[in-house]
Amino acid sequence: MFIDKAKIFIKSGNGGDGAVSFRREKYVPFGGPDGGDAGKGGDIVFVVDSSMRTLLDFRYKTKHIAERGENGGASNMFGKNGEDVVIKVPAGTVIKDFETGGILADLKEDNQKFIAAKGGRGGRG
Repeated sequence: MFIDKAKIFIKSGNGGDGAVSFRREKYVPFGGPDGGDAGKGGDIVFVVDSSMRTLLDFRYKTKHIAERGENGGASNMFGKNGEDVVIKVPAGTVIKDFETGGILADLKEDNQKFIAAKGGRGGRG
């Protein structure tokens, strides 16, 4: 079956929350802040794959949501960044915004990449 038009929902990952924490140790009366920064959210990336010929995959999986960044922790522990979602599309794919109808990208060349939604920045600790 050949499908040449598909409507999908994409959402980048939110950044995690930074940690509000203070150093607490014996014999250190005023330790100071030690909260870690959070990880950034994952991006949504479209990549041209020369082996694909149709948009049939998007008929069955219409939602693509990237991972959220992990929260920061005490003792200056940084949160892990969210995983990016890589969506493979055939050459000649035109990506449009559903609400405005404007063209965001025209992907023609093999391995061409387009970041459709950038992940959120992680919070500060």
